[in-house]
Amino acid sequence: MTTITAQRKTAPGTTRHSHVVSDSITILRRNLLHMVRYPGLSVFTIVGPVVILLFFVFVFGGTLGAGLPGADPAAGREAYVAYIMPGILLLTIAGSAGGTATTVAMDMTEGITARFRTMAISRAAVLAGHVLGNTIQAIIAVALVLGVGLAVGFRPTAGAVEWIAAAGLLVLIAYAISWLGVAMGMQAKSVETASNWPLVLTFLPFLSSGFVPTESMPEWLQWFAQYQPFTPFIEAIRGLLLGAPLGWSPALAIGWCVVIVVSGYAWSMAIYERKSVR
Repeated sequence: MTTITAQRKTAPGTTRHSHVVSDSITILRRNLLHMVRYPGLSVFTIVGPVVILLFFVFVFGGTLGAGLPGADPAAGREAYVAYIMPGILLLTIAGSAGGTATTVAMDMTEGITARFRTMAISRAAVLAGHVLGNTIQAIIAVALVLGVGLAVGFRPTAGAVEWIAAAGLLVLIAYAISWLGVAMGMQAKSVETASNWPLVLTFLPFLSSGFVPTESMPEWLQWFAQYQPFTPFIEAIRGLLLGAPLGWSPALAIGWCVVIVVSGYAWSMAIYERKSVR
């Protein structure tokens, strides 16, 4: 907070845009330090998807993998770890929203956000600092979970260009989900209830093509699975990493990210502005 005050005094000629950027970086540093000092939420973001990965691969993998379209029944587990890994990566990102919501709720209930509102800090920067911090945390978690996947037999066929595209898309998805996490944390009435809202996000990868093909679902569920955002997210990552047909998945994934970012930003700012006038 003192850094922000100093920036205002030493750079009176800077633009409003530069203030937003510098304020966002300051809030980002604060949130990264908070992540280091309280690693419990970060560890849970990683442990949960890893446990699910190991459980599905080593308990159900042989049977589910043999039933995949075009899969060799003799290589069921190997086929299934390749199929499930993109869904696990997206589940990791979805799970990170719970930590963001909890952190934001802590700031709201402990009066930190109220203090920010009384200072010469860009309101967008307060929210953006949380979003950027969670995006970094989510990508670190994705990298660690991917490492576990490689250790248990995940063998992507992507080249350098596909890896760069997949990494960029994962960052964009993490950024979009982070905005929703911030909004959910601000909407929560208490720290204890802050993690309830993001649970909806963690269910969506299970109701997508992440664990089984949508064609194997009941007809009434297929429609939801095919048109919810996590299916194009997963299909795009699967296509980039494993050479599966991409179709419209990348365009749909990017479109959903734009919708989620705009919605999360508008929702967050509306709550922030409403509470600022109290």
